Amino acid sequence: MPTVSQVPVCCLCQEKPCLIKCGDRRHKSTVQYASRPELPKLAYRRVKGKSPGVVFLPGYGSNMNGQKAEALEEFCRSLGHSYLRFDYTGHGASEGVFAEGTIGTWKKDVLFVLDELAEGPQIGQKEKKIMVGSSIGGWLMLLAAIARPEKTAALVGISTAADHIVTSFNTLPLEARKEFEEKGEWTVPTKHSEEGIYKFSMNFLREAENHCVLQSPIPITCPVRLIHGLKDEDVPWHISMQVAERVLSPDVDVILRRHGQHRMSEKDDIKLMVYTIDDLIDKLTTMV
Repeated sequence: MPTVSQVPVCCLCQEKPCLIKCGDRRHKSTVQYASRPELPKLAYRRVKGKSPGVVFLPGYGSNMNGQKAEALEEFCRSLGHSYLRFDYTGHGASEGVFAEGTIGTWKKDVLFVLDELAEGPQIGQKEKKIMVGSSIGGWLMLLAAIARPEKTAALVGISTAADHIVTSFNTLPLEARKEFEEKGEWTVPTKHSEEGIYKFSMNFLREAENHCVLQSPIPITCPVRLIHGLKDEDVPWHISMQVAERVLSPDVDVILRRHGQHRMSEKDDIKLMVYTIDDLIDKLTTMV
């Protein structure tokens, strides 16, 4: 298998492979739409290639065109591996209403992608994928791996937000929780939305409780890598430690970045993500 050192140097950033969005845009994948019976269409971009392929799961309110998602496409293309990124229902270019989405809605999206869109090198062939989940995508990645172990080769969590929305609400003072319950929604300050807040309905929170994974051992046995920034102000890094403690896999690494923030989209953050995935590809290929 070609290693990172054999990949041509990007003419703009002088990295190999290109680790930021300065790669040759002429080869950028095109947006496609997957129809589902009685469900909103999902927008996705796919690069065909060899196994193991990579599937990227974006964060809450994010989409498939972020820096990490684009850098991963550049990387997978450079090594000839398949790659798929997509928008959840109500996100980005996909159909649906964002405010009506739930953890369960987006879990179904991920399972549909794994079942119907993530083909192997041969048409119609299914293969195990490396799932890379950012923030809430890290939570959905765990849920998908539990539901589809036969389609999961390895997991890479970036600022993994497993159970985080539910845990955060449940740790509020009782009076505050009652106040939000009476209003019917919980508002949380954030730097990551135009309004400066996220709004979570009580129905969203109650539904999310059905998908919590941290109260018991997590039945995942594939290799797991969890990258988290110590300066993450949105999702505490100790959540990645909790995930690492609870997954049953014997092959789990947690990588803490001293100056890393929630989005982990600085050049060195992206470089670490790419090299972590490259090491996993090398390991998986050697195991075969």
